[in-house]
Amino acid sequence: MSETETTSTTKERTVRKSQAETVKFAKLMVAGMQAHIAELTKRGIDEAFITGVQTNVNSLEKLDAEQEAMKATVKAKTEEFNGIYSDVLKVIGEAKKLIKLTIPQSGWIEFGITDKR
Repeated sequence: MSETETTSTTKERTVRKSQAETVKFAKLMVAGMQAHIAELTKRGIDEAFITGVQTNVNSLEKLDAEQEAMKATVKAKTEEFNGIYSDVLKVIGEAKKLIKLTIPQSGWIEFGITDKR
C-alpha cells in the first residue's frame, strides 16, 4: 500500500459526520439489520441488539429535539439580555457624564468613577 493510499484511508476514517448524518446512518443500519436478521443472527446480531440500537437512536432524536428547543430559548434570552445590557450601558454613560459635571473630582470614587478627568 502506498503512502497516498494510507493517507487517503486515514482521512476517510477521521472525517467527522454531523449528528444528523450519524442518526440517518444508524436508522439505515437498523432497517438493514431488521431486513437481514436471519443472516446476521448467525454472526451474533440478534433482535435484542437491533432493538437496543433502535432505542438509542430514538433517544438521540428525542434529546436532539430537546436540545434544539433549549438553544432557541437561550438565543431568545441572550437577545433579551443584550437589549437590557445596551440600555444599562447608555444610562450609566449618561449618568457618569452628569456626575462628572456636578460632583467635584474628589467625590467621583464614591460612584465608582476612577477617571482622572
